[in-house]
Amino acid sequence: MLAQLGCEPSLAVDGEEAILLYREASERGEPYDAVIFDLTIPGGAGGRQALAEIIKIDPHVKAIASSGYCNDTIMTDFKKYGFKAALPKPFCLEELSGVLRNTVLDFM
Repeated sequence: MLAQLGCEPSLAVDGEEAILLYREASERGEPYDAVIFDLTIPGGAGGRQALAEIIKIDPHVKAIASSGYCNDTIMTDFKKYGFKAALPKPFCLEELSGVLRNTVLDFM
């Protein structure tokens, strides 16, 4: 869906890889416009843990929380945890586009 919207997504298998990719992109001077974190990663760090580390790299990161567990407190109070938006799963292309448009000012 991100490619359909004209984005060039990078994929990480877990929070640790997301932190590494974010740090590398920042060091190259090519920071990500936004990041979408799944909150639950079996056997790995999820979005909450990864975002806490990424905020140390970039306090202005535009992070979006995503989860199929809509009763998760992060989904209902995402700003408290440093996220700019929440995107409940499953979501459609229009919902993704809307969240990105509202999160990243120059998107579309």
